[in-house]
Amino acid sequence: MSEKITIYQKPTCSKCRATLALLGESGEEFESVNYYETPLSADKLLELVRKLGVSLQDVLRKDEAIARDLGVATMPDNELAQAMVDNPDLIQRPIVVRGDKAALCRPPENVKALL
Repeated sequence: MSEKITIYQKPTCSKCRATLALLGESGEEFESVNYYETPLSADKLLELVRKLGVSLQDVLRKDEAIARDLGVATMPDNELAQAMVDNPDLIQRPIVVRGDKAALCRPPENVKALL
């Protein structure tokens, strides 16, 4: 595969750090995006979800206190996507993208499908 690899991550997340280590060991070039410093747009989040081939609810961290506080379980997707980008702790991580494919790297070894 020749497409660029991008990892959307949070540096303090253990799964993100483990996935970054696997990417580093692979020898492949990649871009790392800390989506806390460089926030995703709602459209970008929906694009990532499409590439993952899952629903928006599947990348929602439902157990976060903010999820309960905001009542995200009953939000329509357009409102949910905006709530997730406004509150990035609601987004499962890390998400690794290569071309039109993506993987939610929980566990980190899921990244190997993109290498």
